[in-house]
Amino acid sequence: EGWERNAEHNDCVIFSLEELSLHQQEIERLEHIDKWCRDLKILYLQNNLIGKIENVSKLKKLEYLNLALNNIEKIENLEGCEELAKLDLTVNFIGELSSIKTLKHNIHLKELFLMGNPCASFDHYREFVVATLPQLKWLDGKEIEPSERIKALQEYSVIEPQIREQEKDHCLKRAKLKEEAQRKHQEEAKNEDKRSNAGFGGRWDTDINATLSSLESKDHLQAPDTEEHNTKKLDNSEDDLEFWNKPCLFTPESRLETLRHMEKQRKNQEKLSEKKKKVKPPRTLITEDGKALNVNEPKIDFSLKDSEKQIILDLAVYRYMDTSLINVDVQPTYVRVMIKGKPFQLVLPAEVKPDSSSAKRSQTTGHLVICMPKVGEVITGGQRTFTSVKTTSDRSSEYINTRSKHMEKLEVDPSKHSFPDVANIVQEKKHTPRRRPEPKIIPSEEDPTFEDNPEVPPLI
Repeated sequence: EGWERNAEHNDCVIFSLEELSLHQQEIERLEHIDKWCRDLKILYLQNNLIGKIENVSKLKKLEYLNLALNNIEKIENLEGCEELAKLDLTVNFIGELSSIKTLKHNIHLKELFLMGNPCASFDHYREFVVATLPQLKWLDGKEIEPSERIKALQEYSVIEPQIREQEKDHCLKRAKLKEEAQRKHQEEAKNEDKRSNAGFGGRWDTDINATLSSLESKDHLQAPDTEEHNTKKLDNSEDDLEFWNKPCLFTPESRLETLRHMEKQRKNQEKLSEKKKKVKPPRTLITEDGKALNVNEPKIDFSLKDSEKQIILDLAVYRYMDTSLINVDVQPTYVRVMIKGKPFQLVLPAEVKPDSSSAKRSQTTGHLVICMPKVGEVITGGQRTFTSVKTTSDRSSEYINTRSKHMEKLEVDPSKHSFPDVANIVQEKKHTPRRRPEPKIIPSEEDPTFEDNPEVPPLI
């Protein structure tokens, strides 16, 4: 996972990486780098627990290697890094200064950092390094002058035996420190085994009857878990203080011991947090007598609008929260919304219709808006008193009932006809059919009364 995270900028492809940063990852051993990242040019491995330089000889393109703040005691296995130009080994445990001779094959090496190592305190340390590596330009951040190199080469034959003697003394001290650390580790392992195999209450019980009696007493008088939790917490804090206050030398073994202790404390903390999560009681939403409670575990803002026809609940849900993480449950007397598993519950001031309710997300704010129409019956605190709300259908039915009470019936004279004369019920008014106006008759010339006036124009 760490490799893929460091390769995010390269489309998660680690094989073509040119720069890789693996600092502060508690790495104890170098593995797989020369197989997976052949094209690396820069490699950061500072502040880890690496005890040996290995599995980097196939990185032919590597130019900069940072191994500061590790547990390295010897320079080795870097001959294959042909393009190596800068090597940082600050604050390690290198005591074999003569191991720098393996860097003669790295002809492009220009910068080397060895400050903070035991070898840096040797007499004539700088002269020995300058004379051994002629390609070097900078040592511990200080430029190497040509005159300094000439002088170091002249005194090399005298300096080398002195360096060898100091290396031997350092190796003897390291051997003693390793033996002491190994013995101490074995003693701590034995003490842990005794603690794990100890009887009830951390003591050895050899009497079976006493053990049984203690078990029976525990059944009747059981101490609460909180007391055990507090005692364990006190023991852990005391052990932690004792560890950090105990004086020790700065060695690779002490660094590893510190890491183991921190891992142990981290695991204990995780166990305690898991127990706390398990002990936490579930949230009560409805009491035993069926009364719903107001709960706002997500701690979000809300507003409730109560109108004549409906109740509108506006929940200030986070704008970019996925709707699949929200679950809405509308009941006649309350509404419940689960937001990422946390309940929000609100008792409603009036009874609503769950089937006709609706829930929508606002596209601008992301708020959740729940519309709940009211029913025609109002709930009060004590006995339920129903106030009927008259609708249009109820009013029409009342109007029909009043008309039916005052209905008028037609009476027929039985002496005249047994059946009414339907044909003569309506008197028809005789009206002449509409006729077109008769056209004016133009008299002809044969008419005796016709007088022809020449001044009148002829009719067309």
